[in-house]
Amino acid sequence: MDWIKRMNAAIDYIEDNITCDIDYKEIAKITCCPNYHFQRMFVFITEIPLSEYIRRRRLTLAAFELQQNNCSIIEIAQKYGYTSHSAFTRAFKEIHGIAPTFVRKSGAKLKAYPRMSFHFSIVGGSEMNYRIEKIGPFSAVGFKYSVNTEKSFSTVPMIWQEIQQNGFSERLLNLMDTNPEKSLNGVLGILSEGAWGKNKDFSYYLAVSYKNETPIDMEKLNFPESQWVVFEASNLTDIVKVWKRLYTDWVPTSNYFLADLPAIECYYPPGHNPQNELWVPIVKKN
Repeated sequence: MDWIKRMNAAIDYIEDNITCDIDYKEIAKITCCPNYHFQRMFVFITEIPLSEYIRRRRLTLAAFELQQNNCSIIEIAQKYGYTSHSAFTRAFKEIHGIAPTFVRKSGAKLKAYPRMSFHFSIVGGSEMNYRIEKIGPFSAVGFKYSVNTEKSFSTVPMIWQEIQQNGFSERLLNLMDTNPEKSLNGVLGILSEGAWGKNKDFSYYLAVSYKNETPIDMEKLNFPESQWVVFEASNLTDIVKVWKRLYTDWVPTSNYFLADLPAIECYYPPGHNPQNELWVPIVKKN
């Protein structure tokens, strides 16, 4: 499968550049997936952040080198991206439980994290209900936050709590009432600006669909006419499950790529059916 080949090609790139700076932009291009999508996908599939996988691989290989050659500890530390003996020692102890100075002693116990590879297996899975929508162009306005990709699952809920306390949610709801559109007529969590690896953060907007002049303390996002895959979710916990199944089940077996446009979590008012939806922009494979 193309998806499997692309994911394994990303691992090849990481391994080939393990002693250099890893270019997240290049990884995203290899997988044909915007950076914020790829990093989230990696966490869902492997259950560890991409940066942690790279760290574990570097410290595994560093331990092998400490055992097998006579290079100094600082030489090996610098080879794997650590600029000081103390930083390398601290990271090494977190992974292996001992300082690098003890590795060359007989009987030293170490941990090895093997290189990852991706394979396709057929398992009994539950159905996924989805629909394909083509909408737009449309605009959304709201409040912008910067979120670290690998901490997003803890950061985003705190943002939602914050807008409940500072009155922003009421202002968004008032703007939403002016929206005549039937689709996406809820409070939107918009994941934007992955920038194909330019940085490790993305922008998260709490917004609503809105056509009029942008309020002075808000920002506007304009969406072109696009195709979307839409999944229903009953609650916030369900949204997280849908994200995981998007990456682990739907994308690998579909005939679509994830488009380089913001994805949208739509939270509808009480009484709406469905209560929540995940809208992800897609493009059909050639």
